[in-house]
Amino acid sequence: MRSPGATVRKRLVLLMGGFFLLFLCVCVRLVDLQIVRQKELTARGVKQWTRSGVVSARRGDIVDTNGKLLAQSVTSFILTARPRDVKNVNALAGVLARELGLSEETIIKKLSGSKAASVTLARQVSREDADRLRAIRQSAENPDSDALIGITFDEDVSRWYPMGTLLAQVLGLCNVDGEGQSGLELKYNDELSGKPGRIVTEVDARARTLPDGVTLYVPAEQGHTLRLTIDRDVQAAVERAVRECAQVNDAVSVQAIAMDVNTGAVLAMAMYPTYDPANPPRDDLDRLNELMRLTVLGDVYEPGSTFKMLTASAAIDCGATSPQEGFYCSGKITVDGSTVRCWGAPHGTETMARALENSCNPVFTQLALRLGSERFYQYLHAFGLGSRTGIDLYGEASGILIGQNRVKNVDLARIGFGQSVAVTPIQMITAACAVVNGGRLMKPYLVEAIEDGDGNVLEQTSPKVVSTPISAETSATMRKLLYGVVENGGGKNAKVNGYAIGGKTGTAQIYRNGKIESNLHIGSFVGFAPADNPRVALLVTVNEAKVKPDYGGTTAAPFAAQIFEEILPLLGVAKTEGGAEAKQTTMPDVTGMNVRDAKAILREAGIDAVTDGENPIVTGQLPPAGTTVQEGFCAMLYVTGESAPQAQDYARVPDVIGLDMRRCAQEIRLGGFEMNAQGEGLAAGQSPAGGSYAPTGTQVRVTFEMP
Repeated sequence: MRSPGATVRKRLVLLMGGFFLLFLCVCVRLVDLQIVRQKELTARGVKQWTRSGVVSARRGDIVDTNGKLLAQSVTSFILTARPRDVKNVNALAGVLARELGLSEETIIKKLSGSKAASVTLARQVSREDADRLRAIRQSAENPDSDALIGITFDEDVSRWYPMGTLLAQVLGLCNVDGEGQSGLELKYNDELSGKPGRIVTEVDARARTLPDGVTLYVPAEQGHTLRLTIDRDVQAAVERAVRECAQVNDAVSVQAIAMDVNTGAVLAMAMYPTYDPANPPRDDLDRLNELMRLTVLGDVYEPGSTFKMLTASAAIDCGATSPQEGFYCSGKITVDGSTVRCWGAPHGTETMARALENSCNPVFTQLALRLGSERFYQYLHAFGLGSRTGIDLYGEASGILIGQNRVKNVDLARIGFGQSVAVTPIQMITAACAVVNGGRLMKPYLVEAIEDGDGNVLEQTSPKVVSTPISAETSATMRKLLYGVVENGGGKNAKVNGYAIGGKTGTAQIYRNGKIESNLHIGSFVGFAPADNPRVALLVTVNEAKVKPDYGGTTAAPFAAQIFEEILPLLGVAKTEGGAEAKQTTMPDVTGMNVRDAKAILREAGIDAVTDGENPIVTGQLPPAGTTVQEGFCAMLYVTGESAPQAQDYARVPDVIGLDMRRCAQEIRLGGFEMNAQGEGLAAGQSPAGGSYAPTGTQVRVTFEMP
């Protein structure tokens, strides 16, 4: 039998052992909490009394060559909710629907049963809306205060394009996350994006921010600024002309590019139709994708007669011809059994220079065959044909050039006058610049410099010579020849008072499903100014004009003249003697006459003419009789009854010079036109000129100056 003392000692040992084990467990637990899980638990604690948010980086600006704003980011907010902190989902949805116009159903669907730490409810919330909701949440007296527990506002930025549709396709779009989707926004997304920052704030038990409760603020790094080669005023002038060109010609689309001849810097790049980047048609993605396309880079077309400047350059440069060489055009030429026809009546005896003015297909067929495939292709490749130009935008096509090892004589013949070859507009104008700038093919570019937020230049784009296809002497010869095309040939409608313009028109066929669309064409004009010392090159393409005739000389050249007239003064190009004031003449009435007699009468008045068919009698004319035009103007004679213009579609433009803006608007509106006003004061200039005829609905540009 055990003694009472032994029993007590045993119980004491057991009790002490139990306390020891308990102490050991506590120690283990303390080690676990204080050492092993210290970081985890600290983070959980901090998470309970702080809120962490992202400070979005401000996306860099895009400005024109003069520093004028084209795209900018403005501060907005992202509204997020922490589902586990939201007390009443339905109440929250009701408040947000009332205050922000959000869908209650969508909010409830996003938050109900969500296991995510946070859920984004809205983006691009204005500062005013964010401040109002914060005030509601902070106010204990407001009955909606509890409903807003669990929501946070993180700084965000939204993209703003202050000039509306100006340069829309080139600038591109950003998505809701601020990432570039197209255009320069996509190409230079890394440079524009910047680096996000971070903010941590202290909150109370109801998730309300405590006064002075910011514990950490890491500022975001601002994105870089893109300074473009584009001149905003030049771009606006080009876009006006492109829009008017599409309307007057009832064209499917119109494109235009203005380029610095000597550097390859793009001064303007316009495409119509366009869209408003502030309100793009996101509900119709197919239409949006079509409107966003950079057609001047990605669409290929047969250049037609504008290509003859390349053929002429190559032939003169290698000695295969000279401007004075004589040719004979019978209206057609046969190549390996295939007949190549001239675009109009036979030209008879003509020099090579005159053949360029006449745009004679048989002559340029002969020049291409003289060059031969090997030599001709060397020039074509040197002009950049068949290769991308490397412009700093995505979506560029390389054009279509038949492989030299597969090209036949008939192919070569057609390439000579711009068929059986396809180019992009950017390729065509870049090659044209090389023809007249001394023979240097320049790499086109849009971004002049990349700058930091303080305006310091980080990267500067320098002009780059890609190749030298022709000599400076050949280039000088081509400048004279192309000046002759505008003065004496098919480019007469591109003349501009006070400036010497050189260039070439073109009319291209359209292929669909492997077949030629006989009634549809692409009219174009490629030109440069001043003709003796070029600074600016211009390309205008008019796709599927519904008017007849739809030649480049009648659809594109007049609007090229309009663009040159507006942008040359903006670029500081002085008027030249070679472009002295053109003489004025009056359009005779030749309706009802035989075509031959009508053309003879027009020639006596200093007016050229083209017809829309083969019939012998003139059934209509454009412009109407009595219209004041420049000598050398190319009139349209309609010989098919259904194509004759209706008199009521045209009207005499009122002369508003000297009137105030109110009177101008009244006179122009009564005349059946629309007014595009520039400046203030009294009318000092207008286009079209007073007394001329134009389609009703045309915009009359009136320049106002203070007296």
